[in-house]
Amino acid sequence: MTAAFIGIDWGTTHRRATLVGSDGAIVAERADGDGALACAGRFRASLEALVAGWPEASPALPVVMAGMVGATIGWQAVPYLEGGTPLSELPRHLVPVADSPPGRRWRIVPGWCLRGEGGAVDVMRGEETQLFGALHLLGRDASDGCYVLPGTHSKWVRLQAGRITELRTYMTGELFALLRQHGTLASAMQAPGAGDAAGQRHDGVADAPDFLRGVAEAARGPVLTHALFGARAQVVTGAMAPGAAAAYVSGLLIGAEWADAQRRPSRDEPVRVIGEPALAALHAACARAHGRRLEVLDARRIQLAAWRAMAAEDLQP
Repeated sequence: MTAAFIGIDWGTTHRRATLVGSDGAIVAERADGDGALACAGRFRASLEALVAGWPEASPALPVVMAGMVGATIGWQAVPYLEGGTPLSELPRHLVPVADSPPGRRWRIVPGWCLRGEGGAVDVMRGEETQLFGALHLLGRDASDGCYVLPGTHSKWVRLQAGRITELRTYMTGELFALLRQHGTLASAMQAPGAGDAAGQRHDGVADAPDFLRGVAEAARGPVLTHALFGARAQVVTGAMAPGAAAAYVSGLLIGAEWADAQRRPSRDEPVRVIGEPALAALHAACARAHGRRLEVLDARRIQLAAWRAMAAEDLQP
């Protein structure tokens, strides 16, 4: 099979590269820890080493990179596209890497920026490529609606007529990690049996009563910082076992996203989640708690659909 295109999801801490054939088939995949932070000052060398590690790949293959590689902490700061840009036009806005060797087609996907009333601004990098993949996997007419892309910074997006019309970001994963590592809740959230409800280990958490209790508490609408202190108060008074704190806090944080989503005009629409199965299960539990329909889309299939679509456009004569 002839390799023709390389797509890279280049995040803050991890990188996943896909080698696509001229017929759109996947030739090879590779994942490593050379994220944007680890590659500071050596992005070019890291990419050249990645390509050289694939005997099927010519150094001259076009490379498209999405994610934090285009942020200020990445290889090259790439401006955001504004919200009115049709998602289907994404391949036309790829930005060449300034210090790529002569003859190389190395490009970075721009992120997306939406501006709202009162000066509100929200942005994303990487998720726009997954949404581009959903557009091609589902079809333009079927891809409209609400999406949640969970992670360190959870994104809630609404697509309408092929455009991103709403974007809301929640620092759910980052906040959970900080609470678990620092501060007065840390010891309880690291207690035996606490698990890592919004970090690396998610299996089984979606069915945990304490996770669902946190979701229910978030739905009641308390100020989140007050609810989080309430978790500490329950632990220190013996009202909640320390081993339950991580799941409960995870329920509060993810539940807060859903409580906010239920206040949006799109609250009656079904939601599609693009994420790893265990993380998707947490959102599915929240959807059930709110009586809302949810469809899980496989993150890998979505990403591959994006690379195939970009490769097909890139390889046109």
